[in-house]
Amino acid sequence: MKNSISECVFYHIYPLGMTGCPRRNDFTCPAGSSFEKLTEQLDAIHELGCNALYIGPLFESTSHGYDTVDYYHVDRRLGNNEKFKAFCNTAKQKGFKLVLDAVFNHTGRDFFAFKDLQQNGWNSQYRDWYVNLHFDRRSPYGDCFDYDGWAGCKDLVKLNGDNPAVREHLFGAVKFWIEEFGIDGLRLDAADVLTPGFMDALRGFCDSINPDFWLMGEVVHGDYNNWARPGRLDSVTNYEVYKGLWSSFNTQNFFEIAYSLNRQFGSGGIYRYAPLYNFADNHDVDRVASTLTNKAWLFPLYGLLFTIPGIPSIYYGSEAALTGKRNRNDDHELRPCWNARNTSSPELGSLGTDLRNAIMRFAQVRKESDALKKGNYTQLAVTNKQFAFMREFYGQKVIVAVNLEMNNASLNIPNLPAQNWVDVLNGGEFYSNGNMTVEIPGCWIRVLRG
Repeated sequence: MKNSISECVFYHIYPLGMTGCPRRNDFTCPAGSSFEKLTEQLDAIHELGCNALYIGPLFESTSHGYDTVDYYHVDRRLGNNEKFKAFCNTAKQKGFKLVLDAVFNHTGRDFFAFKDLQQNGWNSQYRDWYVNLHFDRRSPYGDCFDYDGWAGCKDLVKLNGDNPAVREHLFGAVKFWIEEFGIDGLRLDAADVLTPGFMDALRGFCDSINPDFWLMGEVVHGDYNNWARPGRLDSVTNYEVYKGLWSSFNTQNFFEIAYSLNRQFGSGGIYRYAPLYNFADNHDVDRVASTLTNKAWLFPLYGLLFTIPGIPSIYYGSEAALTGKRNRNDDHELRPCWNARNTSSPELGSLGTDLRNAIMRFAQVRKESDALKKGNYTQLAVTNKQFAFMREFYGQKVIVAVNLEMNNASLNIPNLPAQNWVDVLNGGEFYSNGNMTVEIPGCWIRVLRG
């Protein structure tokens, strides 16, 4: 099953935003109807070409979801456990894999252990659940102690993941979500600051319940092999490729993304055997439609996303060119209310409809090609504005050629065997005999099968 997830196309849902929940939890409101709303959108998500859902966060929290209050219940603004179970059952029936956000590095200040610590101070039985407590000074909130927060944020209190009692509580929640809801995996928030011992123990625990359980870590910087390795995690977020994608288009310099892909997946590539999680945007970064200086580049960019090595993911709404930028105070513009049945964005209209249709085509081509899902990667040709590479799997060969110019452009691809190539995306045939010149439509790609 791990292999099947690595061949999936993800749809990334930030549920509190996508379903229009209140920004803060009053802890008294009745169960919301988010899961009923999401159930109604599953067919549209599946039609897009997605067969895996990354949903998160959804545990009970104070505000944005990453300030967890209860690991054993869904946020009441979204619904309740019974409603979520019904959603999971329907999603499973429709063929989706389910991956949840697991926020194990920190809790919110309303978490029961922290509340006990506020009340009892040094005498709290949960004193060792958190790291670097200092009872000789007060926190910025006036607590009788200070503590570490994630990235200095005092609303997110750093847990001691090496404490056996903390692990028992968190791993118990994992067991609960696997056995009660049939989830297929977890995305570990802030995996880059979780201890190796914690992640290795979690891997072993999950394997004891389901050897096919999938673990993916959020890692922004560093050597991904420190996380995506046997006995630890199956995948990590590929921020290097995320940056290379939009930057290569904005600077009209395909050498940047070509360098990263060759470094990661080429002959001798450092991540050749790691199915990394690729994305054009997510809940923490500007929407790609707001990042690109030419909206027409959305089409070849998503074409690349679906044909390079790794696991493609679509952040909800971006399939219709939804825009949004971070601001200094919050990320709410990145996480708006949205219905996946919408076929266009209010800002870009028909362009959004065209993009959604294009993504459906890219997803279908990928679905039908083992070479694109799991093949080796070889760079063939690169210029500032055109780029070509080959994916190969047990004799099946696919050449992908990309053009960022507005007009058609020709790219010479050398060192190819004598054979015919069929464009499975656009139609048409090409012939190679040592060299091949490919004409690529403006702001588009060709996918040539040998």
